[in-house]
Amino acid sequence: MDTAPGITPRITPRFDLVGLVVSDMAASLAFYRRLGLDIPAGAESAPHVEAALPGGLRIAWDTEDVVRSFDPGWTRPAGGNRVELAFRCAESADVDAVYEELVAAGYRGHLKPWDAVWGQRYAVVLDPDGSGVSLFADTEAV
Repeated sequence: MDTAPGITPRITPRFDLVGLVVSDMAASLAFYRRLGLDIPAGAESAPHVEAALPGGLRIAWDTEDVVRSFDPGWTRPAGGNRVELAFRCAESADVDAVYEELVAAGYRGHLKPWDAVWGQRYAVVLDPDGSGVSLFADTEAV
């Protein structure tokens, strides 16, 4: 680990988990299962759920009540997303197919699929709590 002269090296934590606070656990888990996450069966009534992700990361869901149990002053954020999850699709056409499948299942589309100037097919759907979830794939031109 590199440090500046005169600076004592610090312990460096390892990024391990992405946590989502949800208002309806069952609705949230159903949405993320549709995106291919391997979420434990029967977890819909649990107040805290975790799932392993490829590469060793984990994702976790906590109900608003769980968060308030250790942070009584917590309130649901207002005014838009601060964090957005993004799911890579294998091909550009997959972005359109996944977007359409989610919208047909009743989830809200936010940005319909388009060819972004940065070389990706891109779309955004909203999860049950209104957080944006990106779908993307590299375009053939990349």
